[in-house]
Amino acid sequence: MDATFLDLMAAGSSSQSLGLTHVISALLLSFVLCSVIAKLYQLTFQSLSYSRSFVHTLILGGMITCMVMMSMGDSIARGVGVLGALSLIRFRTVVRDPRDMMFLFAALGLGIACGAGVYAVAVAGCVILSSVIVLLNWAPFATRRRYEAMLRFLVEADDDSAREDVDRIMSECCSAYMLIAMREAVQGDLLEYSYQVRLIDPSYQVDLVKKLEALDKIAEVNLVMQRTTVEL
Repeated sequence: MDATFLDLMAAGSSSQSLGLTHVISALLLSFVLCSVIAKLYQLTFQSLSYSRSFVHTLILGGMITCMVMMSMGDSIARGVGVLGALSLIRFRTVVRDPRDMMFLFAALGLGIACGAGVYAVAVAGCVILSSVIVLLNWAPFATRRRYEAMLRFLVEADDDSAREDVDRIMSECCSAYMLIAMREAVQGDLLEYSYQVRLIDPSYQVDLVKKLEALDKIAEVNLVMQRTTVEL
């Protein structure tokens, strides 16, 4: 019985062996498909912290995953060994944007499909994912026309009418605004106001600053546009 069991194990391992042509084809296919995903990431990137190494990671990660999948095959022992080897690696790079993480998962998924030999899933998945990426990039889905900014200016402490003029100007240029801070400045002679404002249109930022500067008792008008998703 021991001999029969060993023969079955040898036959199973020999059936799992991959030819050189299959290995090269799977790696090349993973390279092509992951390159498509990486190129789409480069074309649709809208933030400021662009990373060339991350684009390379999308391609290399898919190919390495493909190679690992082909190395494991259907062997549980190989899978446990690969899991143990990868557990020794500590990836300390933080992926700040969830969209970047999804691109990385897409590249790894394509590599898994190529390594498992399900080429139809890999090709179809790449085509459909690419179409969705292009659609989300050009379609207005999930976009919101919000132009938020931080407004600061100084007002004379004994001037009560300036607040009414400021409210009138903000109503003309802003869809919403809120006073978030007020403190004394210049030894109590001036008051510094800080507003969180949402402009009706980005072109109104120039009009807002000019109208506030035109008021006699308002000085040092500063308007800083905000975008919380940008990281330098």
